[in-house]
Amino acid sequence: MSHNILKGKRGIIFGALDNKSIAWKVAQQAHLEGAKFVLTNAPIALRMGTIDQLAKETNSKVIAADATNMDDLNNLFSESVKELGGKIDFVLHSIGMSVNVRKGNPYFAQNYDYTMKGFDVSALSFHKVMQAAWNLDAMNEWGSIVGLSYIAAQRVFHTYNDMADNKAVLESIARSFGYHYGVRKNVRVNTISQSPTDTTAGSGVKGFDVFYKFSNDLAPLGNASADECAAYTISLFSDYTKKVTMQNLFHDGGFSFMGMSEESMANYMKPNS
Repeated sequence: MSHNILKGKRGIIFGALDNKSIAWKVAQQAHLEGAKFVLTNAPIALRMGTIDQLAKETNSKVIAADATNMDDLNNLFSESVKELGGKIDFVLHSIGMSVNVRKGNPYFAQNYDYTMKGFDVSALSFHKVMQAAWNLDAMNEWGSIVGLSYIAAQRVFHTYNDMADNKAVLESIARSFGYHYGVRKNVRVNTISQSPTDTTAGSGVKGFDVFYKFSNDLAPLGNASADECAAYTISLFSDYTKKVTMQNLFHDGGFSFMGMSEESMANYMKPNS
């Protein structure tokens, strides 16, 4: 059901790879809510994914941009403002990658070249995106910028590896840049700490099925789906959340504040077989 809460708003959505991506779901819902936007991803991701299908569905233009490259980002914001006919009202940063995870390197035996590559893509790119928008004065007043995170920024999930560090920095960048953007431009910056979600990127983490089941069993409301995360993201793009900024917002069915659930206790009290 559409309420047109983004009617007249313009945006840029990073990270839609395929129809399992949260960014893909955000784009679909933003379209239904009346927004116009540009879709973007790194050139290699555009070749791997099916973003052209999403662009056709949402009547959007795709502009390739490496989020670690300032020239690409400057071009992206400049061309998006031209394409959309005005300054940007919302940005979604849905980008993350760990080469150490892909290569199977444990946290205590990282290849630091891989570490820095993952840091650049997963965390520093959030700062670069905002700095590009800042330098070009591309954001409208009361605009909204959202990055997607995970609770491994605060807690240890051992196979999440150096991505946990990246998410911790991502959340810190949201707070620090959120202060400066708020004071000077009335732009708000937040992160959403989402439940384990069956996306192409998420399912690449070793033990993802266990993460998913554990949090789903513990959370009073169960895990939040990609569609539900998209709906929450849309609310942060809307004018209903104009004074929410510098927050890391848990969207995980209550998992983040649980210690022991009735179901988990029952499982641990079962006699050994």
